[in-house]
Order: sequence, then structure tokens, then C-alpha cells
Amino acid sequence: MTDAPRAREADPANLRAPRFLYGLAAVKVVFVLAVLRAFAAPFTKDFFDEELISTPTWEWAICSLTPGVLVFLARRPEDWAGLAYERNFLRIPLGFYFIYALAFAVLQGVWILWIAVAASIGTFAGIRYLNGKEAAHAH
Repeated sequence: MTDAPRAREADPANLRAPRFLYGLAAVKVVFVLAVLRAFAAPFTKDFFDEELISTPTWEWAICSLTPGVLVFLARRPEDWAGLAYERNFLRIPLGFYFIYALAFAVLQGVWILWIAVAASIGTFAGIRYLNGKEAAHAH
């Protein structure tokens, strides 16, 4: 007799894949919103002759944490390999967050932006570590 087809068990790798796609989409959306937010203050100054929206501070620190959260969640070798094509993109928002935060933290003395600087440096270090770990597994 033939066995009745059993229900397919959920593969953990297949369950994680959509979460990483959602996480990557969230990083991209947050980056676009952060860029718009960064240019909103000069925009309002130019068009309305007064700054209706101040320069980003605490929200910038939160935005700079999003790529780090994604890198942290993808720390397993198979998850990190799944982000192979998106790693270069992750460096773009990280660089932008880092440069903006460092400039305003140093030049204007906004202390909360040091969180964004630290998050960016930590994420860059995490990417470098995971890339090295992946290279070690390849040999």
C-alpha cells in the first residue's frame, strides 16, 4: 500500500527567506525616508524662509540602526549568503548615515548622533566580519 502524502514540513530556511526580503525592503524604505528627511530642513528654509523642520537628530539614530539589525539577523552563513547581492547596497545607506551623523555630531555638537556613528561603525565591522567568515567557509 502506498502511504498517504504527509503534509510538508516547513523548512526553516524557506521561512527565513521572506523575512530577510521584508527586512531588506524595510532598510530601503527607511533609507529613502531618511534621505527625504535630511533634505526637508533645507527645503523648508528655501521655500518658506524659515526652518519649519529642524535637522534630523534622534530619528537619524534610529534610521542608522536598521541596516545593523538586518546584518545581525543574517549572521548565520546561509542567511548571509542569501544577502550576497544586496551587501553593496547596505554600504550606501551606512555610509550616508555615518557621514551625516559624524558631521553634525562634530560640527553642531548633537550628542545623540554619536549613536548613529557607533551603529554605522558597528554595522561596517559586522559586514566585514561576516564577509571574512564566509571566505573562511569557502576554503
